[in-house]
Amino acid sequence: MPERFVIHLPVTAADPIAAARLARVLARWASILPATDPGETTVSYEDEQGVRHRVFCDARMPGGRRCLLRADHDGPCARRLTLR
Repeated sequence: MPERFVIHLPVTAADPIAAARLARVLARWASILPATDPGETTVSYEDEQGVRHRVFCDARMPGGRRCLLRADHDGPCARRLTLR
């Protein structure tokens, strides 16, 4: 397997909820690029960057793609966003 490199792009937000929301939006937007893996998107406190929190569900769906819902969502996993 060839070596892979990860790009870290710092973006700041006012609180963890806002950070996760912004991370989900940016990851979904970037998913049009074939080199991205939005399902691996995480957020952290600035002073605790080694402690990362997932913003998407970690479950793999049939076909190998990931669930598009937020981490710790209620109900079954889905490939489509549910509107509330």
